[in-house]
Amino acid sequence: MTEPSPRDVPARVRSDVAHNARVWNYWLGGKDNYPVDRAVGDQVTDMYPSIGEVARADRAFLGRVVRHLAGDKGVDQFLDIGTGLPTVNNTHEIAQHTLPPARVVYVDNDPIVLAHARALLTSSPEGATEYIDADARQPERILRGAAATLDLQRPVAVMMLGILNFVLDTDEARSIVKSLMDAVPSGSYLVLTHPTTELGGEGNDAAMRFWNENATPPITARGRSDVASFLSGLDLLEPGIVSCARWRAETGTGGEPGPEVAQFGAVARKP
Repeated sequence: MTEPSPRDVPARVRSDVAHNARVWNYWLGGKDNYPVDRAVGDQVTDMYPSIGEVARADRAFLGRVVRHLAGDKGVDQFLDIGTGLPTVNNTHEIAQHTLPPARVVYVDNDPIVLAHARALLTSSPEGATEYIDADARQPERILRGAAATLDLQRPVAVMMLGILNFVLDTDEARSIVKSLMDAVPSGSYLVLTHPTTELGGEGNDAAMRFWNENATPPITARGRSDVASFLSGLDLLEPGIVSCARWRAETGTGGEPGPEVAQFGAVARKP
């Protein structure tokens, strides 16, 4: 990419340390990343060759879920926490294509994400799209900000794709989810993806150790039981907690499911 000039880069940006949002962008084929992001991304790929497939499967899962919730369930409010850098088929584009009056609030704390979001995340005329600069560990701040755009007395789809893995303490992660879901009414949904070592992926452990030594923020994998604990008290939609690549995915020409990736995906409804 053409490196941004100093005046274009927010003051909080570290271009000398790899950051998740930019490395993820690199794995998805984007150009909003620095040499350090590409170097770390390439090293992780060498150690864990399927990481690019994980990134693409996670993105495809988002599209299927948003189309299902907006199109089949009539959900017209989305709170997307840890959205990452804008790319094609963002949450608001899919939701508003399906349901034009949909309202979407994005949350992230990366300054480059903030700059891109303000420039690129434009709403349909009928709906609304806003951005909150906040950390996932600040659910009260997120909810206060979201309330300016979303009606929290009506169902909301809370999207937490690949974000709880950056909250290393599982009790804290559960508390964050509980605070968010306690604040939204019956008929709301929780959407999660989370990396795991339970679905294969040779080199995943070593790649995560390398990441935690060379990039930010640090990451952890979790098993099915921990992911299930985030969904406690909610009604899990079929097919349950599965590889995100297989959540209501179209089967191949022979009727077989596509390959798994080492990333759980799940959707649950608040009763």
